[in-house]
Parts: sequence; C-alpha cells; structure tokens
Amino acid sequence: METNNIIKKLIEFMAFEEAEVKCDEETRKISIFINDPVTPFLKKNLGQYVQDFSLLTHLIAKKLNEPLFFIDINNYRVERERIIHEFAKAAAKKVMATKEPIPLPPMNAYERRLVHTTLAVHPEVKTESVGEGRERHIVIALV
Repeated sequence: METNNIIKKLIEFMAFEEAEVKCDEETRKISIFINDPVTPFLKKNLGQYVQDFSLLTHLIAKKLNEPLFFIDINNYRVERERIIHEFAKAAAKKVMATKEPIPLPPMNAYERRLVHTTLAVHPEVKTESVGEGRERHIVIALV
C-alpha cells in the first residue's frame, strides 16, 4: 500500500531516534510509535500530531485513490477513547443522581459518536448533539 510507505518516509524524514510504523490493512489502521527522548514537544502536542497526520494521510490516500486509514500515534486515540467512555458513563450516573440534563464540553464528531454509542445501551439516559461547528456538544438527559 503506497500510503503506508509514504507515511513511513515522512516519519523517517522527521528524524526521530526511534520510530515504528505498523499498518493493519484489515482494520484500516496505521499505528505510529515514536520513542524519542529529546522531544518533550511531541508529548505535549500529541493530539495535534495525530490530527495532522490523519489529515495528511487522508489527503495522500485520496490523491492515490486508496482507502482511508485510521491514524494513531503512541496510542493517543486508544487512551482518549477510554477516557471518553469513562467520562460518558460518569456523566450518565450524574444525570441519574441529579435528574438534571448535563451538557458535555464541545467535541469533534468522532468523540461525540463515541459518547452516543457508549450510552446508546443505557436504558435511563438519552444523548443529543446540539450546537454548531466547534461549539457542537452533547447533552445527556433522562429518558
């Protein structure tokens, strides 16, 4: 897959001491693991790196007429998903305790979808996306 090779070259050009790119074509995921002790900047800005690489990968894949891939760097997305699942469940518990709707902070579409799917099986609460653009967020309320 050409997209995978281009991503590997980009990482190589960034001159990290230790970097590894794994591509799983079945699940459509590219995992990038960077272990570089001289880049605290990476840790501080990991979310932005993930977004930037995702955008770059989508542009490359589109140009090459290849399918899109899901990008993760140093398991940032995996950890973020875990936090969002826990946050959604905690917010649902709070809604049940207070009987009041709770607005969550603005999230991107992917994160909102995680909240919706996490709470879709919850029999006592419902979720609704409200707002526009960067201010779009979820409100959790009792059914």
